[in-house]
Amino acid sequence: MPRTAATESFKFNHTMIRIKDPKLSLPFYMDTLGMDLVSEQNMGDFTLYFLAYNYDGIASLPAEQKAKARFNREGILELTHNHGTESDPNFQGYANGNSEPGRGFGHIAITVNNIEEACARFESLGVPFKKRLTDGKMRHIAFILDPDGYWVEVVPQALSL
Repeated sequence: MPRTAATESFKFNHTMIRIKDPKLSLPFYMDTLGMDLVSEQNMGDFTLYFLAYNYDGIASLPAEQKAKARFNREGILELTHNHGTESDPNFQGYANGNSEPGRGFGHIAITVNNIEEACARFESLGVPFKKRLTDGKMRHIAFILDPDGYWVEVVPQALSL
């Protein structure tokens, strides 16, 4: 169905996942995956972290402009930290969506210029893999795991199917 005047301005802006500990998750997404923190909002009993790749210069904007600009672009990842989960010995973690109970959400995905180099870098950083390039039938993609067990698909930017 073609876009109509009623939907022509719609964009897929962001998706949200819950995290146990921002001291583990933020370095993973920022240092390991290279995303920038666009904005952070402490809401009292939880904090929202909005991350994105800086392809449009959003990371160099002043904080207030960054916060506004995040609603006008695509590809934002929102991490929600419910305060206290990081130190609660009874906290069981969040369902990653790929096993019961809670099957549903599957993964997020990033594209990379050279998947072999990216996977070698992840390996050298000690990032756990769910699926390496050498596993299974689909040898052109990999899956790594974030600190909460969410799957991150790694796909080459030029993919031949």
